[in-house]
Amino acid sequence: MFHVRGNPAKQKGGINMEIAVRTRCPYTIRIQRGILKQAGEACRERFPKGNRVAVISDSHVFPLYGESLLSSLKASGFSPVSFCFHAGEASKTLSTVEKILLFLAEEKLTRTDFLIALGGGVTGDMAGFAAACYLRGIPFVQIPTSLLAQVDSSVGGKTGVDLPQGKNLVGAFHQPALVLIDPDTLDTLPPAFFADGMGEVIKYGCIRSPELFSRLETGNIREQMEDVIRACVEIKRDIVERDELDTGERMLLNFGHTLGHALEKLHGFSALSHGAAVGIGMVKIAQAGEAAGITEPGTAKRIAALLQRYSLPIDDPADLEDLLDATASDKKSAGSQIRPVLLRRIGESFFTPMPREEFRRFCAGIKPSSLPDTSAPTCKLP
Repeated sequence: MFHVRGNPAKQKGGINMEIAVRTRCPYTIRIQRGILKQAGEACRERFPKGNRVAVISDSHVFPLYGESLLSSLKASGFSPVSFCFHAGEASKTLSTVEKILLFLAEEKLTRTDFLIALGGGVTGDMAGFAAACYLRGIPFVQIPTSLLAQVDSSVGGKTGVDLPQGKNLVGAFHQPALVLIDPDTLDTLPPAFFADGMGEVIKYGCIRSPELFSRLETGNIREQMEDVIRACVEIKRDIVERDELDTGERMLLNFGHTLGHALEKLHGFSALSHGAAVGIGMVKIAQAGEAAGITEPGTAKRIAALLQRYSLPIDDPADLEDLLDATASDKKSAGSQIRPVLLRRIGESFFTPMPREEFRRFCAGIKPSSLPDTSAPTCKLP
């Protein structure tokens, strides 16, 4: 499960893990401390004849890493320009993408040029979507700086924006040309955002790796950061290679997301973070699975306890009927059916189509009283 194609090697900045992704447009993921400062060299290897590059970032990340990235690009012979948008999910809209596209046109970028997404999941999704649209498609590089983006959204080629009706309802599949993951960027990540990423890390343990789940329950996450990122990336890589366009197995990556996205919608895509919403969604759907005799008893409590360990919420006061109504725009719907991802036990997941009314009856098994004591100790995050 965790085998890297190509042995980790000693490079400048420490261990350099290279993971090959064999999709229709193959690319490499590099995990290495300090690699952001060497991004120019890495991009020059990938684009030996390139010249122009547009760095897309947000108002939080660019002040931290923008100048370092621009300097590295210039040192490698590129002529970079930069576009910065206001940080936050509220900016993940068609209007922001339009501004990015107008910027690219004003800067006269061509099909031989490329974009770099420097930031978290919002930046990667929007920059990737702009790259997919501009001139009907130009290359882009992912440099994820949040834990959520490093373990999940920077890999797999899903790009897009939100609509008022729901998350990521407009987008395209557009694989990156290169992904550069620098774990050192997590040192500047506020604790709430680190916890947000842990929601997705826990998801990977739930759907495919009881070993990863157990390590999260007992280990010091900071001492294992590269290995944890690699484990998540490899699980996603393996799934995406078999189902690049999200028509089958890739749906497993949405464990907790059907109810999680609905919670985000109810909170106006601002009051509840994505990782927190997914975590609550995982607990609720596991509870429903246990009540239906599908999921191993005790699974929901174990997930909830791990979420608490990493300072994530395990429940939300939203009315269940309102929550189910908000799943109407779920992207995994097929006509009148919804396809929730369920667990048999930690590490063993599947999805099953069911009519919406059946899904409502299924979710009647969600019982807040079955959650663990909220006074349980949490893991101190940086």
